[in-house]
Amino acid sequence: MTQKPAHHFTVSQLIEILKTFPQDLPILTSGYENGLENIQPPEETTVTHEPENPFYAGEFQTISKDVDDSFNVVVLRRVERP
Repeated sequence: MTQKPAHHFTVSQLIEILKTFPQDLPILTSGYENGLENIQPPEETTVTHEPENPFYAGEFQTISKDVDDSFNVVVLRRVERP
């Protein structure tokens, strides 16, 4: 029986996915706490920059509609395990 790799993406797979997004978009990641996890497939989303937020709340916040200071980013979210 062949064991499935523990990782979700290789560098070449991630590069191919990222090529499908506008090349000038910033990249953000989910965070907080320690250790490393696999990533979910990258996605484009709209955010606002809120640098005054405490570190655990994130410097950027996703929003559901465009506001004056919003912009699009590509997000590499970590896989959250139960």
